[in-house]
Amino acid sequence: ARIALFLLCVFFVSSSPAGGETTSVFPGQKVGQVRGLFVTADGDPGIYSSRSDIHRLIDFADKSRVKIIFVQVYKANLAWFPSNVGDPFPGKAALKAVGEDPVALLIKEAHRKGIEVHGWLNILSLGANQNATLLKKYGPGILTRNTKKKTAIEDYKIDKQYFLEPGDPRVHKELSDLIGEVLQAYPAIDGLQFDYIRYPDTDPHYGYTEINAERFKKASGIVEIDDASEEWRDWKRDQVTDLLKELILKARVIRPGIRVSATGCMPYSRALYEAFQDWPMWIDEGIVDFVTVMNYSTDTEEYGRWITQIKAKVKDFSKVYIAIGAYKRGTNREIFRNECNTCETSGAGSCVVFYYSSLLQKPDLCRFMIDDEGG
Repeated sequence: ARIALFLLCVFFVSSSPAGGETTSVFPGQKVGQVRGLFVTADGDPGIYSSRSDIHRLIDFADKSRVKIIFVQVYKANLAWFPSNVGDPFPGKAALKAVGEDPVALLIKEAHRKGIEVHGWLNILSLGANQNATLLKKYGPGILTRNTKKKTAIEDYKIDKQYFLEPGDPRVHKELSDLIGEVLQAYPAIDGLQFDYIRYPDTDPHYGYTEINAERFKKASGIVEIDDASEEWRDWKRDQVTDLLKELILKARVIRPGIRVSATGCMPYSRALYEAFQDWPMWIDEGIVDFVTVMNYSTDTEEYGRWITQIKAKVKDFSKVYIAIGAYKRGTNREIFRNECNTCETSGAGSCVVFYYSSLLQKPDLCRFMIDDEGG
């Protein structure tokens, strides 16, 4: 059944017109508005499995008028490029399968169609990877934690993932080195997007590593940490922002003109008080080129309210890209249509569909992406 759905979507791609200046992905499409697509590294089908998978992706993006592909190159401390910071095995396996560097090939083929490629990196999440290179190197002390007793590595897991502590200088150095590795491997890449650059937002009482706590006490003069204190909360937001600044500085020293962005949690209260990321400030102070906000509600009214909320939080709404959750189980054609229309007419800088593999598994959404009339 999965193969049949995939082939059906491929048929839509191959049979849809590629040319024409007046057609649009979604009804109400603004002329010149950027359209984006997230592409996971290990989707079904995977994009790093063969040359044909890469060409199929580029063809789909071109037919859908996508102008930016956010392609995953790093997740769970696994790297799809030569790396000492992350485990380079996935990249080596993909190199063998494709016969050449798959990310470099993807960039080259995308540029032929006038499509930008931004490297998508899951920064602070190690996923469920207990064999992560960084864990082997430093041990669990590099992971953020709450105050509960830890007796096994599983005790550090949060929402089925391990999270690095953003207030740990070792994390800063390793991730800064990682950015250097990506840009060295791919000098033609157009941008970088930092995902999971935040604290865990599940039961948000983290940051209590020995290093982070001592740094806070020294900087603030506070001896006992009060989890509800503004000083502690502000400190954690600062750790996330400082890490972001350091990674961006590293990127722009190497590639002065590169576009750098981050993802932002929604709703805003979740971002500010649970994930401790002040992404509107990142936009307003020019720290990032744009933020892709994860507006994944399947309630179309809530989806619209969140966009209104975002507009009230930032000075320049064109620096907000809005991610649409095609992956959600409850996302059907009508919900997808309504959310795409709301996004496309909102004035946001881009509408970015999350994600490619989920579209291929839902032919009704896939057809909507490539249908000239959107319906």
